[in-house]
Amino acid sequence: MQCELCGRKCYCHPATVDSVSMMLCPDCLKQHGKSVKEPASSPQGVPILSRIKRPKTKDVYEGMNKELVSGWNNIIKNARQKKSLSREELGFRIGERTVTIAKIENGDLRPSDKVVGKLEKELGITLIEDVKNVSNVSLGSHQDRGLTLGDFIKKEEK
Repeated sequence: MQCELCGRKCYCHPATVDSVSMMLCPDCLKQHGKSVKEPASSPQGVPILSRIKRPKTKDVYEGMNKELVSGWNNIIKNARQKKSLSREELGFRIGERTVTIAKIENGDLRPSDKVVGKLEKELGITLIEDVKNVSNVSLGSHQDRGLTLGDFIKKEEK
C-alpha cells in the first residue's frame, strides 16, 4: 500500500491529519498524524483515492457511425440543377431560407442532420455514408489513454 502523504510503499495505518482521514506510513504517522481506529464501515487498508466514487466514462462517439460523403455540396447543387429547381424553390420545399441553401451549396455551411434528411428526400440523393472503423492502427504504449499524434507518426515511420 502507498502512504497518502509521502507516497512511500509500505504497510499504512489509518490516521487523521488536520481532521482529514488518511492512510499513513509509520514515519508520517509519527511526524504529522494522529492514529485512529478505523470504523468498521470503511474498508481498512484501502487508499483514499480508490475509495472515491467516480462516474463511469462514456464514449461520446458511440453511436456516431455515419458521416457526410465527400463533395456533398456539389452533389446537392448538381441534384438541384438536374431537377431544374432554383435555390428559392428548393428552400421553399424543404423549409429553409434561400441564403442557407446557397451557403450549403458553396460549402460554407454544413447542413444539420435534419436538413440532410430533407435534402436527401427532396432531391433523391444519398449524402450519408457509414464510417469505417480504424482497427489496424496499433495503440503502442498508450492503450489506456487512446491514440495520440505520436502513435500515428510512429506508424508512418515504419
